[in-house]
Amino acid sequence: MPSPTPTDDPLRRERDHLAASRAALRTMREDVESLDLRDVTGTWVSAAVLHHQIELRIAALADLAHTPLFFGRLDYLHAIGEEQAEGGSGERFYIGRRHVHDADGDPMVIDWRAPVSQPFYRASRKEPMDVERRRRFGYTGGELTAYEDEHLTDPAETETRSALLAAEIEKPRVGPMRDIVATIQPEQDEIVRADVTGTVCVQGAPGTGKTAVGLHRVAYLLYAHRERLARTGTLVIGPNRSFLHYIEQVLPALGEVDVAQATVQELVGRVEVRGEDSAEAATVKGDARMAEVLRRAVRAGITLPTEPCVVVRGSRRWRVPAYELIEIIEELMAREIRYGAAREALPQRIAHAVLVKMEHGGEAPDDRVQDAVARNAEVKAVVRACWPAVDPVKLVHRLLADADFLAACADGILTEQEQQAVRWAKAPRSVKSARWSAADAVLVDEASDLVQRTPSLGHVVLDEAQDLSPMQYRAVGRRCSTGSATVLGDLAQGTTPWATGSWPEALHHLGKAGAHVEELTQGFRVPEEVIVYASRLLPSIAPGLAPAGSVRELPGSLVVRHVPDRLVDAVVAACQAALAFEGSTGLIAADARIPLFAEALAGAGLPFLDPGTETTAQARLTLVPASLAKGLEYDYVVLDEPAAVVAGEPDERTGLRRLYVALTRAVSGLTVLHGEPLPEQLR
Repeated sequence: MPSPTPTDDPLRRERDHLAASRAALRTMREDVESLDLRDVTGTWVSAAVLHHQIELRIAALADLAHTPLFFGRLDYLHAIGEEQAEGGSGERFYIGRRHVHDADGDPMVIDWRAPVSQPFYRASRKEPMDVERRRRFGYTGGELTAYEDEHLTDPAETETRSALLAAEIEKPRVGPMRDIVATIQPEQDEIVRADVTGTVCVQGAPGTGKTAVGLHRVAYLLYAHRERLARTGTLVIGPNRSFLHYIEQVLPALGEVDVAQATVQELVGRVEVRGEDSAEAATVKGDARMAEVLRRAVRAGITLPTEPCVVVRGSRRWRVPAYELIEIIEELMAREIRYGAAREALPQRIAHAVLVKMEHGGEAPDDRVQDAVARNAEVKAVVRACWPAVDPVKLVHRLLADADFLAACADGILTEQEQQAVRWAKAPRSVKSARWSAADAVLVDEASDLVQRTPSLGHVVLDEAQDLSPMQYRAVGRRCSTGSATVLGDLAQGTTPWATGSWPEALHHLGKAGAHVEELTQGFRVPEEVIVYASRLLPSIAPGLAPAGSVRELPGSLVVRHVPDRLVDAVVAACQAALAFEGSTGLIAADARIPLFAEALAGAGLPFLDPGTETTAQARLTLVPASLAKGLEYDYVVLDEPAAVVAGEPDERTGLRRLYVALTRAVSGLTVLHGEPLPEQLR
């Protein structure tokens, strides 16, 4: 039999298509770069907006050398839109991270978010969705090296686990978080493509891909509702900057370069945080009851007039009696509109009362007269006296410094002990000298919203949501009050004293009480042996959650060893052993023991990175305080002294949850070394 010619070689044909697609993408980018905007008419503002849009388009068309342009192919039995009958001729589509077309406008690669791409993630032998063949591609360093076919309508072909899919999932973790666009599972795809108008909450066990699902949902929504979200904006909220740095490359790799990222602390950054609360104080300040305390505080300055308001216009005097002013103010108070909006409306309402009297007196005033009356000194004096301006920062400063003011505002809401917990022990002299805490900043944000409504975005993704206090949920909810949200978290990983007890409770505080809760329990990252070991903690930390499973069975992926002497040396040696393998290594230890290991690693000549810093071929070891491990992942993890991790938290449940997080960061192997006895749940 003659050897196949290049055109008979399927792999060669796929490589040729990849090369042609890359060339077409390059041409698309060059076409945008060559646009001449000098003669475009419009204002300088519209010109600036257009230039910005062009820059974003150029960035979105970047060809990332080590990122496959397409990862799959669908061979349909019938042409799209054709009635599914015998004898139809099918169509073929390559599925990739972005749309690519040739010079004639014909598609060479279809965006993974397009409806025609959906069967790549959802089709099965039971429900083939008119797909005859699904082909997956394997890459090495950006080079197409293999392919794998599933004939979904062939009854003779047995179902097997995709080797290429498994290889992609198990690829070593070096550098920032990667997208999972080539490996999205059906249950994940349902969440990704959920409608933009609804809020989705995802309870996801470690390794189930909840963070990646949330980011891919943003990318999908921007594709499906780009004009709407371009107007209203999107935001990804993470627990800390290390985490956001770790995930920041996912959306650009999917062609989305204009999505903002922030921590909750950055959202509410109206004051500089320099202080720290006790667990008791932070818990009370984060309680939803503080919203009513603040509402009372904001309105505490409202007083009812005892004297009439007399407005002089020319030779005539117009008198609004005190009882009418009281009616106006009480009506504004009853409407529960923002304090600042009511204060702006008050002079207009008084002016309107004057205009009514002027009309009864035979005059014919118009809107200009009403505006002039509203600016009258007597009217402004009434507003200042009865509805004074409120500075949110000064208000919260007074609330936390003045025991009598706090007692008046918290009467019937906070106990005397709780009031004492939130009050500053020593009142600072001024707003600037105050040592504001993170919880204080959230109170200032709440007060600011009571005065002036916070603008809403179109969609917000909130990750590691289980750690937020009710007041923090309210702060996030204000940012999507007229939009939707994707809430991601794991109740078992709640490591703050105020961590939420249930998702319905959290969604209520977020202002999205009717949101649908999805649960992901199938893990794709953490080996089965490791997740089973970590799940021993679940009855103590989250009794209502079902243990997670894993598709990855890696015998020998877990090592637990007691080291009675020279534990630090043993931990360093374990790191050296892990670095002998390909991929990243994380050394996780209790926060108090980090300086000890920084010195030990330096003494051993092992370079190490801080959490969130991108790993390289030269530096693959990261020293991770247990408090910053959440959301991160490493091929190999060495965990030092679990008892110290538990002891580093204010209570045992929080400590065990912190330990659960640390135990579930490994992708390929976990080594647990301890000198002290393990927590009884792990013995």
